[in-house]
Amino acid sequence: IQISDNWPGYSLDLFTYPQHYYGDLEYVLIPHGIIVDRTERLAKDIMQDIGDNDIVVLCVLKGGYKFCADLVEHIKNLSRNSERFISMKVDFVRLKSYHNDQSMQDMQIMGGDDLSKLTGKVSFLCFSLILFFMFCKDIVGTGRTMKVLLNNIEKCKPKMIKVASLLVKRTSRPDGYRPDYYGFEIPDLFVVGYALDYNEHFRDLNHICVINDHGKAKYRV
Repeated sequence: IQISDNWPGYSLDLFTYPQHYYGDLEYVLIPHGIIVDRTERLAKDIMQDIGDNDIVVLCVLKGGYKFCADLVEHIKNLSRNSERFISMKVDFVRLKSYHNDQSMQDMQIMGGDDLSKLTGKVSFLCFSLILFFMFCKDIVGTGRTMKVLLNNIEKCKPKMIKVASLLVKRTSRPDGYRPDYYGFEIPDLFVVGYALDYNEHFRDLNHICVINDHGKAKYRV
């Protein structure tokens, strides 16, 4: 699903959200119900593609945990209601690459120490957001981020690697990394909610929203 650059979003007055974020948001970009329905469709597409293979899901924390949990639950439900049983294991890794709303030059990979379980398995990486940035001296695109992570995973010789992301951010750099499965392609906006944060705030927001300048200043570190 592609959200155009001139999409005005939904008024905040149409939805409920935590009161402590009043005044910190511009608008709702994607309501929670649409996120849930789209994630269910991604689960169906994945089920159709993987055949009878077992899956190891590598959830990329922290922003990916809600998307990963919902996606896994949908796959489990589809598996229970079909003639195929899909065995799934879940592991976690954390990538830290932001300071305030800017991507940092250096990326840290934490967790996921025992990746040997990926050998011979179908591996799914669950992200909440894949970003495509223009390369500037102080901005690094997560196309490079993905290469670093995938290089580490490929050393374990999995049978197949697939990447699922809830969001893909559209920027002026057209040759960035694109995941195998994604829910929404969005404009070049800094979004929060549904586990996406700004300095650890807004993870408890169910909808995906655009943060305003007041919110950025309020929670800046």
